Amino acid sequence: METKPNIVFLDEYSLGDADLQRIKALGNYTGYRTTSPDEVVERCREAEVIITNKVVIDRRAMESMPRLRLIAIAATGMNNVDLEAAAELGITVKNAVGYSTHAVTETTIGAALALYRQIPYYDNFTKTRYAQSSLQFHFGRPTFSLHGTKWGIIGLGNIGREVAKVATALGCEVRYTSTSGTKREEAYEAMSLCELLTWADVISIHCPLNAHTLNLIDAPELEIMKPTAILINVARGGIVNEAHLAEALNRGAIAGAALDVFTQEPLHEDNPLLHVNNPEKLLLSPHNAWSPRESVERLIGCIVQNIENFA
Repeated sequence: METKPNIVFLDEYSLGDADLQRIKALGNYTGYRTTSPDEVVERCREAEVIITNKVVIDRRAMESMPRLRLIAIAATGMNNVDLEAAAELGITVKNAVGYSTHAVTETTIGAALALYRQIPYYDNFTKTRYAQSSLQFHFGRPTFSLHGTKWGIIGLGNIGREVAKVATALGCEVRYTSTSGTKREEAYEAMSLCELLTWADVISIHCPLNAHTLNLIDAPELEIMKPTAILINVARGGIVNEAHLAEALNRGAIAGAALDVFTQEPLHEDNPLLHVNNPEKLLLSPHNAWSPRESVERLIGCIVQNIENFA
């Protein structure tokens, strides 16, 4: 690779208003706020390094980029790149690991607290009706404590392990299931997925999306959860079947859910999650659990390190 490689960042908007100067200094840099699928090849034809957060790089695109040597993913998940094709074509793919562990952990814990304490409901009540009330206290929704609950983790990687540590510190009993089938010594008891779902009061998902985890939580899995349980997905859309989750919430099969990721992003207006009977049972955020400024700075550092190491 040349001393000054041609670097193309396909979706700069995905890092918000972050200062990208450290990346720009690494080569002949071209950045695009967004890139549609039919623009990828033309924009990257001379690129030796591509940076992408969510823009898909498939086999056809790679075969049309003769100079491409490195794809630096501005995220941890790698499901937007055809890894098999990259390996066959001699293109290195590097993701960013560990930059958002604490941020996603905080989002996970915060979601559980918000659902257990009915924070959306009480926030709305206080802003809209409390001033007209004759009573100092209001108990329109029952609230519960996380302390003493059973917390089940799907995927005990960096984020899952950090969630387990914080949940334990809050007084929860933690167990987990592995989606990879890998067995290793952990501080927490392992269970099968079915066992975990029937046991837990809180289920949080921290595994990658792949052929094995697609629709991992579907109608049968939701059916065996406790009616008092809550489900949190901060991993990838597609792991939870959204239509069946909406049905489960509407039927009272589970007590609540929080999702930061979706099968289609942005959500379609007809997505059933936007039309559940009781919206206060459901917390939704636009795939930004990872995005505190400190995490974005670490992410930029990961991208820079991956390019420098390869060069």
